[in-house]
Amino acid sequence: MSLNRLRRGLVLLGSLALFAAPLVAPFAAATAQAADVTVFAAASLKNALDGAAGVYKTKTGKEVAISYASSSNLAKQIESGAPADIFFSADLDWMDYLAKKDLIDPASRVTLLGNTLVLVAPKDSTAELTIAKDFPLAEALGKDGKLAMGSIDSVPAGKYGKASLTALGVWDAVAPQVAQADNVRSALAFVAKGEAPFGIVYGTDAKAEPGVKVVGTFPEDSHPAIVYPVARVAASTSPDAKAFLEWLGSAEARPSFEAQGFTILAKE
Repeated sequence: MSLNRLRRGLVLLGSLALFAAPLVAPFAAATAQAADVTVFAAASLKNALDGAAGVYKTKTGKEVAISYASSSNLAKQIESGAPADIFFSADLDWMDYLAKKDLIDPASRVTLLGNTLVLVAPKDSTAELTIAKDFPLAEALGKDGKLAMGSIDSVPAGKYGKASLTALGVWDAVAPQVAQADNVRSALAFVAKGEAPFGIVYGTDAKAEPGVKVVGTFPEDSHPAIVYPVARVAASTSPDAKAFLEWLGSAEARPSFEAQGFTILAKE
C-alpha cells in the first residue's frame, strides 16, 4: 500500500469517528478503509452503486469507499470538512447547497440518474389503492397505522413524498400519522418489518427489498422530477476521483444502475 493511500485511510477513519452517528445509521454504514476514491452517496443508491464500484474495481484495481446516508446528512458532513472526493445526491437542492458554498467543482457536476416514487406495503399485505386525486390513503392507514417516509424537511424522498401527497390533496389527512425516518432506506425497513402498513420510497428501493410490494406509483406531475446529480468535492485531493466520476456515466456503469430500476439521464 502506498504512503498516500495509507494516510488517506487514516484521515477517513478519523472523519468517520467524528461523524459516526449519521454515517453508521441503518443502511448508511461507511466503509472505513484505505481507498483510492471516497464517495458520499444517497442511501437509495446503495445496491446500484455497490455494484458499479465492484465492476470498477475489477476493471481498474482501484478501491472505492462509499458512505451512505441521507443527502442532507452527507452534504452537512462535507460542509464540516469530512474527506469525501465525490458527492452523489438524491436531489438538486443539496447539491445546490454545496455549490453555493463553493464546496463542489462545478465543471464536474452532472445530473446522472432518474427515479420514481412509489407507495409500498409489507409483502403479505392485501391492501389495494389507486393513487389519484383525493385517494383514500388515510382510511387505508386506519386509526393507528403509520405512513413511513424520509424526513419531510431534509430527506429528498420525504420532500418528494410530501409534495406528491399535497398535490393529490391528501397530505393534511395523513400528516398526523407520518413516521419520519432519517433516510429512505430506514423508511423502507419500517415497512419491510411490518412496523408501518405503508411507506413512500423510491421505485429502486422497492425493487431492492423483497419484504415489500408496490401498491402504486405516484404520478410524475405530482412532485418535482426525481434526479440524482453527482460532482467532485472541491477539496478532494484524490488523483482518481475524476476518472471514477467520468466512468459512472459510461456504458460500462449503466447496467449496474439500470438493473436496480434507475433511468440514465446523462449522455456519454
